[in-house]
Amino acid sequence: MNVIRTTTRPRPLDLTAVFPRLAPLARRATRLHPRPGSPSSQDSSVGGPLLWPTDEPWPYCDGPHVWDQVNEILSPEDVRLRRRIRAAVASRPRSNPRLPLSALYTPEEAATAERIKAGRPWPEGPIAMLPVAQLYVRDIPVLRPPGQDEADLLQVLWCPFDHPIMPRTALFWRSAAAVTDVLTTPPEPPAVQFANYVLEPCVLAPEQVTEYPNPMELSKELREPLGDWSRWQAAGVDDYYAPAPEEFYRNNLSVAPGWKVGGWVSWGLTDPVRRLCAACGTEMDPLLTIATVEWDDSTRSWNLDEDQAHATPPLSDPVPRNPTAVRIGRGDRQQLYVCPMSVEHPHTELMQ
Repeated sequence: MNVIRTTTRPRPLDLTAVFPRLAPLARRATRLHPRPGSPSSQDSSVGGPLLWPTDEPWPYCDGPHVWDQVNEILSPEDVRLRRRIRAAVASRPRSNPRLPLSALYTPEEAATAERIKAGRPWPEGPIAMLPVAQLYVRDIPVLRPPGQDEADLLQVLWCPFDHPIMPRTALFWRSAAAVTDVLTTPPEPPAVQFANYVLEPCVLAPEQVTEYPNPMELSKELREPLGDWSRWQAAGVDDYYAPAPEEFYRNNLSVAPGWKVGGWVSWGLTDPVRRLCAACGTEMDPLLTIATVEWDDSTRSWNLDEDQAHATPPLSDPVPRNPTAVRIGRGDRQQLYVCPMSVEHPHTELMQ
């Protein structure tokens, strides 16, 4: 696995010292810390190649696939090529700051950009799914699936079309040792609905952190004390949070932002709702959070030490915040849940 030094900054204070009754609610989450790289099929990754057996059919989505007639119809290769061109152009010096970036394109780049802008034909039939994440249990031990001791690899794919408001995902558990012949050129969809559903390959550096529930999941007797500013003030919290003490807890001590496995759930678009298994009725567990950004203005305290240079305005470099190039909704998260009783039971998804 590619090794990257990543360290989440220590929490601003010891929550359980200020609110001891929250201690039993602590959960371990694994932050994935995706960073642009060149992972192989032997690595845990986001958007990288999968350890997929040549004798196993690649997953396709049967639809429906609806085009809103507003977005360009691009192939995954179109998306990647346009990103490379734009990155190259943005890196070139400008003698005049007011000079538009379009003036820095070479004739070949300009012609390619126009060809990409023209789009592709609307695809017919099933759509090949795209790799989202590959996670080895050796890197993320909490991934052990129920009832499958031999499984040590989770693979997540999605259809690059909305169903209806986010991509449809597929999960596969397997034993890595059982894969002897690896598919090296998997099929790709002829077109995608959104360029942001084509992930940039990223290497990972999993890190364990401790989380506590979103305030919306706390009982009234546990949540009300979070609004007592005097307790936060005595713990040394900055007066900035005096008008809304609960926000200090929400932003800095409860749920970590970014891509992660396990932990507590982020809520905000909706109130908390129990996710029950369609097969057996058991309450489902959070598995994977697919995040648009690794942090935002309200969650900067969760930044890695290595990212502090990018944490203050102007936020001109999007890579530290959005290394995967994914965007869910308007900058939200896609959360996957699984049944703790059996991996054979269907998983479910939620946007938050």
